[in-house]
Amino acid sequence: MNNRLAELRDERRWTQVDLAVRVGVSRQTIISIEKGKYDPSLPLAFKIADAFELPLEQIFLPARELDRQQQF
Repeated sequence: MNNRLAELRDERRWTQVDLAVRVGVSRQTIISIEKGKYDPSLPLAFKIADAFELPLEQIFLPARELDRQQQF
């Protein structure tokens, strides 16, 4: 699964620490999610979506879907 966390953080000028505090996890957890080394639990994914005020599917994408979006 791919995600747009880094991109969305940059748009909002949030650091990894800013996002971690907003969703109640460590900076290391955010780093691991951004790098694709860790897929968040469903409750954490919803917290992240709430923080960005976006639906889950606009943040977390199957690899093929992210590749398709980047082509446009």
